[in-house]
Amino acid sequence: MLVGVISDTHGLLRPEALVALAEAEHILHAGDVGDPAILDVLREIAPVTAIRGNVDVGGACAELPATDVVELSGKLFYLVHSVRDLDIKPEAAGVAVVVSGHSHKPSIEARQGVMYLNPGSAGPRRFNLAVTVALVTVGEGGVSARIVEII
Repeated sequence: MLVGVISDTHGLLRPEALVALAEAEHILHAGDVGDPAILDVLREIAPVTAIRGNVDVGGACAELPATDVVELSGKLFYLVHSVRDLDIKPEAAGVAVVVSGHSHKPSIEARQGVMYLNPGSAGPRRFNLAVTVALVTVGEGGVSARIVEII
């Protein structure tokens, strides 16, 4: 299964992000959506699980959950906008992947058997960082992820 991961769109859904996520079977948005229409466009590609971020304080995005968990191809994905707000012990909860955003810095790291994935920011460029999304493959061999620079 191919899972697309996006975060920190801040109201801007770039066409390059849609191209990068085009083959995804499910899309995770790790917050700071900025405009609920972004989720509607992503749903045209695949089902979407989304949480709110610190900029999603008003309107429809404020109604998104602060955290969420979804099972995809037998693996649990836990979404939290800032990893600093992680309120569970993922390894004890059987979580395979913790998905976060907020920092705009893409990263993939493993800790205690759990993948921590930040897809970076797909919205307005900030801090001279790359504009990125992530793709996660879930298969019999486990979970693997890669960061995709979109512009």
